[in-house]
Amino acid sequence: MLAGLCGVLATVGLTAISDRQSEIDAGRKVYAARKCATCHMVDRQGNIRYPLDGVASRLPAEDLRRWLTDTAEMEGALPKQPAVRMSEWMKTNRRIPDRDLDLLVAYLASLK
Repeated sequence: MLAGLCGVLATVGLTAISDRQSEIDAGRKVYAARKCATCHMVDRQGNIRYPLDGVASRLPAEDLRRWLTDTAEMEGALPKQPAVRMSEWMKTNRRIPDRDLDLLVAYLASLK
């Protein structure tokens, strides 16, 4: 019986990992569709000026989300203002739909 329970728990764990990977993959597609690489770089792809490699090691998921929803506030907290302001870009590009936002945060949170 214990072996059966361990098998079920392992299957549930693998499903959760698979679901998480699917979210990350979908978030990567949102990143590409929203042309984030125009200003940011991940894994040597995109603009070298604002790399996102390792961003999840520096910021918790809630702050990653705030960069996408409260961009001007997050910029205001920086010790030095960036030459190119993400908040200006966000004003001219429609709000990110909630599902896409969740997926994009999942992707960014995977960049450790």
